[in-house]
Amino acid sequence: EETKAFIETTTEEIAALTAGIKALDKSVIQATDQRKAENEEYKSTMAENSAAVELLGVAKNRLNKFYNPKLHVEAPKREFSAEDRIAVNMGGTPPPTEAPGGIAGTGVEVFVQVRSHAQRSDDVAAPPPPPEAVGAYMTKGQESTGVLTLVDMLVADLDKEMQEMDVEEKDAQNDYEKYVQDSADKRAQDSKSIAEKESAKADAEAALGKAELDKKSKVQESYATAMILKDLHLECDWLLGNFEMRKEARVGEIDSLKKATAILSGADFA
Repeated sequence: EETKAFIETTTEEIAALTAGIKALDKSVIQATDQRKAENEEYKSTMAENSAAVELLGVAKNRLNKFYNPKLHVEAPKREFSAEDRIAVNMGGTPPPTEAPGGIAGTGVEVFVQVRSHAQRSDDVAAPPPPPEAVGAYMTKGQESTGVLTLVDMLVADLDKEMQEMDVEEKDAQNDYEKYVQDSADKRAQDSKSIAEKESAKADAEAALGKAELDKKSKVQESYATAMILKDLHLECDWLLGNFEMRKEARVGEIDSLKKATAILSGADFA
């Protein structure tokens, strides 16, 4: 009975460990899919923010052309090929300049979706109230300071957001890798435990089978002994039941033998 109970308990434990491994594998798959989705969103948002910073840089440079010409950076001069330089030196017309692509001819290719940074996280402070209305007239210097400061604030905001995203991405990746490693360790430990329990169960089943065979053999042996004893009892009962009759018959047989011997010796019983 103890062996049967051990086998039943071990079977339940093996089933529980197997179910746990399946659930763990499913959880790892879900975590991997989530990590991939988060990483894709991170890359997409970083590309958008980088493009926005680049676009704001182009805008600031163009504003400097009007407000602060000394700070304006001219676009790099076009480099002609050797053939084009020869043609121009000989009085020819240079080839047409290819129009810059990207957003509004800035060369920025990534589409930037304007989003509210205040909606990115619950812990981001609410934006400050709008500034008071400016007067009817501002000097060029005052106007340039306000516009360029606004551009710098937007760039700083985007840079801060990208730095925070970098930290969050690294933390999320580290957490994911640790979770995968912990899951792998637990899976290996549970698999080892299953193998050990299956081995113990097999040994117990073998021992139980041997015990049942031994029990069956002893039962058969006991049955054969009981049948022998039964036959002996029957014979003894018959002998005891017929003892007096057999005794009288034996006495008669002896008397007959004596008479026969006497007759053969010449005795006359007439």
